[in-house]
Amino acid sequence: MSDLDYIVNRVVGPGLALLPTKMDTDKARLMLLAIGLQESRFEHRRQIGGPARGFWQFEKGGGVRGVLTHQASKWIAIVVCRERGVDPTEAAVYPALEKDDLLACAFARLLLYTDPRPLPAPGYVAAAWDYYIRNWRPGKPHRQTWDALYTQAWEAVQ
Repeated sequence: MSDLDYIVNRVVGPGLALLPTKMDTDKARLMLLAIGLQESRFEHRRQIGGPARGFWQFEKGGGVRGVLTHQASKWIAIVVCRERGVDPTEAAVYPALEKDDLLACAFARLLLYTDPRPLPAPGYVAAAWDYYIRNWRPGKPHRQTWDALYTQAWEAVQ
């Protein structure tokens, strides 16, 4: 089993299982893998030289707060937090993301769920990049790495 197979089977699958079944789609899995590869290569749960936590590199005031307060995600986030034994507060979720990959995956999917636009269709690399930029708002985006990482993610979900 490759490292990415491990992430798909032991992190993304179980993380999405914490959410309503309609949220577990091939498009969602592809975006989660591509974003996780882009953000941390699934190697770093704590941002090197920065404040972000978890494989998807959530910051306390941005991503965590957004998921916990957005109308589309907050009630689901509360249920997920309870299932993972975490208080549904920024102060509790933020450090837990570094230790709980399933919580981190669920929060990443919930952040995508707050976007009223549909997830991009597989193979539309530029549209997927735009979706990532719009939702993650990375401080130092690296467009030059996206295409290869997206392709790696796509191969893992097929």
